[in-house]
Amino acid sequence: MSTLWWQTKGEGKDDLVLLHGWGLNAEVWHCICEELGSHFRLHLVDLPGYGRSQNFGALTLEEMATQVLAQAPEQAIWLGWSLGGLVASRIALSHPQRVKGLVTVASSPCFAANDEWPGIKPEVLANFQQQLSEDFQRTVERFLALQTLGTETARQDARRLKAVVLEQPMPSVEVLNGGLEILKTEDLREPLSHLDVPFLRLYGHLDGLVPRKIAGLLDERWSQSEAVIFPKAAHAPFISHPQEFCRVIEEFCRVDKPQASSTL
Repeated sequence: MSTLWWQTKGEGKDDLVLLHGWGLNAEVWHCICEELGSHFRLHLVDLPGYGRSQNFGALTLEEMATQVLAQAPEQAIWLGWSLGGLVASRIALSHPQRVKGLVTVASSPCFAANDEWPGIKPEVLANFQQQLSEDFQRTVERFLALQTLGTETARQDARRLKAVVLEQPMPSVEVLNGGLEILKTEDLREPLSHLDVPFLRLYGHLDGLVPRKIAGLLDERWSQSEAVIFPKAAHAPFISHPQEFCRVIEEFCRVDKPQASSTL
């Protein structure tokens, strides 16, 4: 059986598992590891098929969650960004006893737009899938550029994301297509409304992939969770605003009581 690339570091007593987004790898967390590592025992993971976790094909969300959970500590706080937020959410739903807290970052329980639900238009995701087979690297770069669009440090942040991708082995087209398929089809809105673990949702006000309107819609559906919106951030608030991001995580992990939605 293939195993995931997994690194543990940090000085805290609480375990914090960090799950990256589509197309990337665990190096994306580099800018916040020093700060969070002084408060938590960090677990950095390359998701199946991404970065150094090779020898995996395209997996379903359930299969991805199972692979990650198999190497995880017995109990942890789970933090997932974008696609990683869906993986962390699936783990919290299937094994709540293993989850001390759930943090989703620029993530949506349903990434695809439909009816009254804001998100990425299904044809845009389908387009990315088609383009992957035609111009693999350019398609990934375009998707990364979308994640920082609108922020004051957009170009710098996009270069940083691109460097993270290029430093490690690239995922296969099959794995990337599988990830896009998850983004296109998964819908956890109803299951997560019954989640009974401390739950924090983080958003970027300028995010073009997970519109901020989602935060308000989920405040109504998920009264047991707390939401924070970073006013000048896009899809990667931990890169554009690392200090504010770490402060919010540290405060949430000290206080389990859900609070009202807020904007920093």
